[in-house]
Amino acid sequence: MSDITFGTDGWRARIAEDYTFDNVRRCAQGFATYILKHGAKEKGVVIGYDRRFQSENFAKAAAEVLAGNGIKIWLTHDATPTPTISYGVVYKQAAGGINITASHNPPTDNGFKVRDKNGGAIDPDGLKEIEKAIPDIADVKRVNFDDAVESGMIEIFNAYEPYLEQVARLVDVEPIKAAGYKIVVEPMWGNGIGWMPRILKGGKSEVIEIHNIPNPAFPEMSRPEPIPPNVNKGLEKTVEVGADVCIIFDGDADRVGAGTEDGVFINQLQMYALLALYLLEVRGERGPIVKTLSTTGMLNKLGKKYDIPVYETGVGFKYVAPKMLETDALIGGEESGGFAFKGHVPERDGIVAGLFLLDFMVQKNMKPSELIDYLYSIVGAHYYKRIDTRLESHEMRDKIKARVDAASPERIAGLEMTGINTLDGYKYNMEDGGWLLIRFSGTEPLIRVYCETTHEDKVDAIIEDGLRIAGLK
Repeated sequence: MSDITFGTDGWRARIAEDYTFDNVRRCAQGFATYILKHGAKEKGVVIGYDRRFQSENFAKAAAEVLAGNGIKIWLTHDATPTPTISYGVVYKQAAGGINITASHNPPTDNGFKVRDKNGGAIDPDGLKEIEKAIPDIADVKRVNFDDAVESGMIEIFNAYEPYLEQVARLVDVEPIKAAGYKIVVEPMWGNGIGWMPRILKGGKSEVIEIHNIPNPAFPEMSRPEPIPPNVNKGLEKTVEVGADVCIIFDGDADRVGAGTEDGVFINQLQMYALLALYLLEVRGERGPIVKTLSTTGMLNKLGKKYDIPVYETGVGFKYVAPKMLETDALIGGEESGGFAFKGHVPERDGIVAGLFLLDFMVQKNMKPSELIDYLYSIVGAHYYKRIDTRLESHEMRDKIKARVDAASPERIAGLEMTGINTLDGYKYNMEDGGWLLIRFSGTEPLIRVYCETTHEDKVDAIIEDGLRIAGLK
């Protein structure tokens, strides 16, 4: 059994403590073994990386190992957004991909994500197979990087251009460019830097980027995650310059957040419902919706209105991506702000999601706050909150799990329970259609307590009951 465990979206760990060059090489060997076992050696693998400490060199270390196993490598020429890497897999018709990134984790961490031939997350069985194939360092095969480049086994690959061509197929940006919007973009010091200015240049709209110099310490925020308080500087800038909207990317630009013209954060559940409504109403597209159990019930209401099925999965794109492919879904997403779209790759794409929100504003001639009002006129107002608590030990985790296992509340914040879903954590469904969820993070030592309700005055009480159930209050 390997000492490296793949969680929700691959492996993440603290740099220099567990996340070392040798352990990255071991993971790469496990993935190479998986590729070889499934007869995809000749198709090759795309490798990319983010702007975290030493990510470029960790990516080179992974490339040396796969090339050492006789697998052709296309290595991105620069730090590259996760969706761009994923699309690169499809563009090159590769067997899969490796992405060196810890996404929205703290700056101390880095990660090793793997992707399948569709550019999407590998399913749980595949992740277990890769994990089991991770060997001791003595059994890792590798070649010298420069020699592999010279021989052609490793080819430096500019993934930007094919991705930009794909974006142009997905959304017509000319109306956005012509709208005369003032758009604040917050790329959180990461891989999203420069993408909105590049895509929207040459028109009347103005893009104002902040935090757009690469910095792996992610100053002025605890982590590059597009939720408060990390987004506060972007929201403040929006008000300061009188912008029409704020678009926010996480560290590797696969997740998206947003703010209204008034500097009010558009939470992840609102964002998902807005994107689904945009596709259904503005673009007139149809198809199933795939959602994790931690995201909004507004999608179920939209599903009923537009007569389309809504599928619920466990948390993480290792569940969402396979379900999207199985059902030919219109959109798939999760509570962390990651959304994927039909006709693209089954992978989160913050850049495309941000462009879709801008196009929604253009097509409806509405400001972001008006879009939320419009959404609520269809599905009713919904309120959301999440509290994360760090787990200090395995014993703490075990005690919390035991408490929640034993809990059987009949009411939460005075609302009658209608059922418990234990697909991924403990989701308590309530009479108003809302829910309380208690679950352990699959990427960090955290326990999360979240809720969504139609009762604004009960949000805090629901969270308090959740904390009490977990023994955190």
